[in-house]
Amino acid sequence: MPEPKVTLDQLVAHAGARLQAAGIPEPKREAWRIWADLKGLTSVAGAILAEGVVPSGDATRFRRAVDRRAAGEPLPYVTGLVGFRQLTLKCDRRALIPRPETEGLVELLLEHAPGGVVADIGTGGGCIALALAEEGRYELVLGLDRSRGALALAAENRRTTGLGVALVEGVLTSPLAGDSVDALVSNPPYLTEAEYEGLDPSVKAWEPREALVGGADGMEAYRALVEDGWRVVRDGGWMALEVDAFRAVDTARMAEAAGWSEVMVHEDLFGRARFVLARRSEAL
Repeated sequence: MPEPKVTLDQLVAHAGARLQAAGIPEPKREAWRIWADLKGLTSVAGAILAEGVVPSGDATRFRRAVDRRAAGEPLPYVTGLVGFRQLTLKCDRRALIPRPETEGLVELLLEHAPGGVVADIGTGGGCIALALAEEGRYELVLGLDRSRGALALAAENRRTTGLGVALVEGVLTSPLAGDSVDALVSNPPYLTEAEYEGLDPSVKAWEPREALVGGADGMEAYRALVEDGWRVVRDGGWMALEVDAFRAVDTARMAEAAGWSEVMVHEDLFGRARFVLARRSEAL
């Protein structure tokens, strides 16, 4: 027998009930978001205005996505899309999901170092590097990562956005030559093992561990960036780091001790100490 016909309103209403039963906040909104993203619509409003019977193939695909979301999988992984500043990027388990607060890191670097050569260390899916290429006036934007899977995802996002970012495999700043960049930007791993074990399952069960754990004290990557960053950043250039709010002051002090000047701690959009900026200057 043929499958019974279902309208979009009926489909989304059922999905909302399914998500609500699973404890998902704003279940109806999430259901519309899933539908909009799967259909390639630019807004939920565009989905809501749609009418008519849903083709069986679309309905099946949608129900499967709703089941994944109800099982706890993060929404960007379910739909495969995430918004970051002016971009819509592909998103999957090869890299961390870009967070809204990281958009502030891009903003700060654009304010202080909008041109020259910039390197995004631990680029993941490429959100920071691609946003800088889109909005800045850079001669060259580099995206570095040790994960081949993350770099493959970044390459897919580079292709779909058409933005010019050079992708390089390597650990932190090690592939970079001395005095080769005007700015260094990074959102590196900053959790301890204990903090990782205590993460909410919505993060721990889905997002890559290697992009979250930063050594015994969570500061391993920061020490390397602060120390080797002095080698690769040109005189007068900038380093911009996203940090855990509880480690912002320690990171700033570390940068000062390493010789960086104009060290500043900035808050994110939630009022938390989240970013550390520092300038490389050999002036006495």
